[in-house]
Amino acid sequence: MATDFKSLPVIDISPLLLKCDDDPNMSEDAGVIEVVRQLDRACRDAGFFYVIGHGISEDLINKVREITREFFKIPYEEKLKIKMTPSAGYRGYQRIGENVTKGKPDMHEAIDCYKEFKQGKYGDVGKAMEGPNQWPENPLEFKELMEEYIKLCTDLSRKILRGISLALCGSPYEFEGNMAGDAFWVMRLIGYPGVPFTNGQLENDIGCGAHTDYGLLTLVNQDDDKTALQVRNLGGEWISAIPIPGSFVCNIGDMLKILSNGVYESTLHRVINNSPQYRVCVAFFYETNFDAVVEPLDICKQKYPTGRGVSQVFKRAVYGEHLVSKVQTNFAM
Repeated sequence: MATDFKSLPVIDISPLLLKCDDDPNMSEDAGVIEVVRQLDRACRDAGFFYVIGHGISEDLINKVREITREFFKIPYEEKLKIKMTPSAGYRGYQRIGENVTKGKPDMHEAIDCYKEFKQGKYGDVGKAMEGPNQWPENPLEFKELMEEYIKLCTDLSRKILRGISLALCGSPYEFEGNMAGDAFWVMRLIGYPGVPFTNGQLENDIGCGAHTDYGLLTLVNQDDDKTALQVRNLGGEWISAIPIPGSFVCNIGDMLKILSNGVYESTLHRVINNSPQYRVCVAFFYETNFDAVVEPLDICKQKYPTGRGVSQVFKRAVYGEHLVSKVQTNFAM
């Protein structure tokens, strides 16, 4: 469980990035050691943290949100040209209320994208997710900008996970190879309509109901001027993830919780709309390999036999099966 945190930690990961790719002695570097310590604390205490010093330009981060906002402004009939359907591999546009969390419609619209893969690569399990991503023709350069952003987020996520792996296992490479050497990814471009005034007060809409993410690591790129993302602490309080310009809000998912034998927490979070202005958020989810069998790592079972001090039994999960089951039940179609 998360602790009674009252705010989310801010971690400058630039010392980790400097050593991540080509330094075999990275684990001995004082700057890396400090970043790893902060990542470990954040993953244990909150499961959420801000990352700064990540190397992705603030200009690109803003452009990705703004071009997403431009798409959501176009007429509904135009958006439906890339409508998400089962036959399209659950890729594309979904209208407001189409995404469902715990049986209740979420007050947002979105474009869902997934890593593309060859037909038949993952057999019957992967069949439901096969197909190309559906990118809109307008705004112009939408696809090119998003593909550049995806590439950078993939690389950044891999490097953050090397730091988390050092903290958890003593080696930077536990989440590569058969586990995430061919990491799957998901990206959701999300628009939350502004809420109306009623009797002189703003209403609160549930933009996205309380949930945990089900992969390894999430990077959230949110509007700088609207606070809507909330994270639940151990005492049941909802703590706001107040935007920090140029940062990502980062959180860990269910697969990392399993791999860590419960030492790290995938924390409940939600989105509450309480602004009259339209809000945009771009969430990038870095996952295991699609066909990875996920269970507590041997080294985590040895170092943390009872996880966080409470006996827990984690069932093995095949990531792709888990993803497909979620996707097929997440939409009111």
